Amino acid sequence: MKTLLNLIWLVLAGFWLAVGYAIAGIICCVLIVTIPFGIASFRIAGFTLWPFGRTVVDKPSAGAGALIGNLIWIIFAGWWLALGHLTTGIALCLTIIGIPLGIANFKLIPVSLLPLGKEIVRTDQPFAVR
Repeated sequence: MKTLLNLIWLVLAGFWLAVGYAIAGIICCVLIVTIPFGIASFRIAGFTLWPFGRTVVDKPSAGAGALIGNLIWIIFAGWWLALGHLTTGIALCLTIIGIPLGIANFKLIPVSLLPLGKEIVRTDQPFAVR
């Protein structure tokens, strides 16, 4: 079932959302200081391509740097990526088949706003030691 949902997701929303994250990642990698933001953006782009069967957990080693980085991320990139998830989620919820995909979009809003200090893991091992 996860594979079917991921394929439908890829066609209806995942590809375009991943392109948005990839563009944000490329822009962030232009400057050396913002490379961590670019890496986080590319990581989330992969997650938005194939979200079912994976989840986001907090990294236990994240500290003050992640907090400061997340505040900077919200100002420059996070708000418009979250807006993309919100509008796509609302559009998908207009159809019966799109409701689970719209809910998945709404679940991606927190990670689009605060990507640093997070880790993407498979749902069958969300507490795996890495």
